[in-house]
Amino acid sequence: MRYLLLAAAVAVSGSCFAQNVKIGELNSYKVFPAFLEPYKKGMELAVEEINRSGGVKIQLVTRDDGGTPGDAVRVAEELISRERVNVLMGTFASNVGLAVASLANQRKILFLASEPLTDKIVWEHGNRYTFRLRPSTYMQTAMLVPEAARLKKRRWAIVYPNYEYGQSATASFKKLLSQAQPGVEFVAEQAPALGKIDAGAVVQALAEAKPDAIFSSLFAADLQKFVREGNTRGLFKHTVVFNLLGGEPEYLDPLKDETPQGWWVTGYPWSEIDTPEHKAFLDGYRKRWKDYPRLGSVVGYSAVYSVANAVRKAKSAETEKLVEALKGLQMQTPFGPIEWRALDHQSTMGAYVGQLAKKDGKGTMVNWRYADGASVQPPEQEIRNLRRE
Repeated sequence: MRYLLLAAAVAVSGSCFAQNVKIGELNSYKVFPAFLEPYKKGMELAVEEINRSGGVKIQLVTRDDGGTPGDAVRVAEELISRERVNVLMGTFASNVGLAVASLANQRKILFLASEPLTDKIVWEHGNRYTFRLRPSTYMQTAMLVPEAARLKKRRWAIVYPNYEYGQSATASFKKLLSQAQPGVEFVAEQAPALGKIDAGAVVQALAEAKPDAIFSSLFAADLQKFVREGNTRGLFKHTVVFNLLGGEPEYLDPLKDETPQGWWVTGYPWSEIDTPEHKAFLDGYRKRWKDYPRLGSVVGYSAVYSVANAVRKAKSAETEKLVEALKGLQMQTPFGPIEWRALDHQSTMGAYVGQLAKKDGKGTMVNWRYADGASVQPPEQEIRNLRRE
């Protein structure tokens, strides 16, 4: 699938150079396996394709970061000092991503943050050496807010995992919905610790607040527990729910026939996307792994290609040249073309927005659309004011 190596805008015509690049990838494989096992398969598929195509030779060194900022910084230091990697890549949890971004800035090494979603990683805490692939909490929330405002629900409750990602998502939702629908009220807020939700107590507290609608950024096992208790106690019968990430196969598939119907979510309806770039990726992934892709698969795949594209454009694996090459880089992904914004180092990768439904006893996304990441950005001056670089 060499078509993914470079968009026409950055193709290197007639070039015969061969450039080696060593990527040090660190992630919370033991803590978040549902997302990161497919992510690793996506990375490995990309490495195989790129190395077969010639021009760039990728060596991928992976490490588990333990899921904590302290462990992640230690692992990143080892990758830099012992493995002598050219690029750091990865991380999942937002607080971990922020810690590695700070280290990358100190050590002056490129860090391509593939998954952490906090806005801070490219805005308040943004730095020259950190770039982020996935659409942020602000971007994905901005994709959902028009539907939320259209329903004209006045009383909202919020539930989120109490760490950087959930806090960031909640702040963005409150800000954007209040702008789109002046006079909206936030009548309840539940913030359980990540992975430690007491779903019965959370559902009961939300029900007692009698909200018209709920915004949730729960995911993984926390989301499953919340859905089960909410279904059992009837919380969702007359209350519309918006949930970041809820349509991603990693978190949707385990719900099976418990899938709540009608929720608005961001996700990945992999079986229904019929664009040429996605079909090519899907065929290659299924051939290699005898399995269907999850969103993590797309993220891992696109992250590795981003590094390869930067190396090709820079004709070097030297840090400062790679940083400059990534600024404004245009490339193809399974979701279509993206650009790495020079302004804040955020890619314009988008997400799919739709509603949950059940089909043959399984959860699926319906009424979905692709929201281009370039369409859900705040004004440039606002971003300039946020970045402290």
